[in-house]
Amino acid sequence: MQNETIHAIIEIAFPLILIMDPLGNLPACLAMLKEFSPARQRKILFRELLFALGIIILFMYLGAGLMKMLNIHQSTLRLAGGVILFIISMKMVFPQPDNQKITLEKDPFIVPIAVPLFAGPSLLAAVMVYGSKGNADMTVLTGVMLAWIVCFGIMMVGPTLARFLGKRGLRACERLMGLILILLSVQMLEDGIEFYVRSVFTN
Repeated sequence: MQNETIHAIIEIAFPLILIMDPLGNLPACLAMLKEFSPARQRKILFRELLFALGIIILFMYLGAGLMKMLNIHQSTLRLAGGVILFIISMKMVFPQPDNQKITLEKDPFIVPIAVPLFAGPSLLAAVMVYGSKGNADMTVLTGVMLAWIVCFGIMMVGPTLARFLGKRGLRACERLMGLILILLSVQMLEDGIEFYVRSVFTN
């Protein structure tokens, strides 16, 4: 039983890590915070990751109630989440050239690092699906926390990691994550279609 629980936690945490995409978001975050010292960068990232965690947990617990209030079926949420995830993963695999430099006069507060870089639409849709499946039990919460801890660890060593991997290394990691996310998005779409067909035949 314990092995099944650990397996379930990993099954939840792994896709969330890929959706958070810490290696892909790292260059954008460092570009926003380039005017600050590495110590100050880590403090800002820590604060923004805490905000993101709070928003993720909020959506995880309130997701089922929100879906019921808006009369949104689980199949709709899974299909929408799969589409969003597929679009994001395609952008990771085939990134568009970006000639605009990101500059901020002061440190970002919630937007854009916490939302939408880490707690973006695809991630919130995913945690709402997990929350509605398992009624936001300890397994789901543990999976979310594990994904957040991994993301937190990568971002805390971000400045050093960016120097070690370089732009090409980070880009290669992001595209690899994108390829895996494409598979996960298609699986989410298949689950949504299956759930919809099953609900039609059972009604």
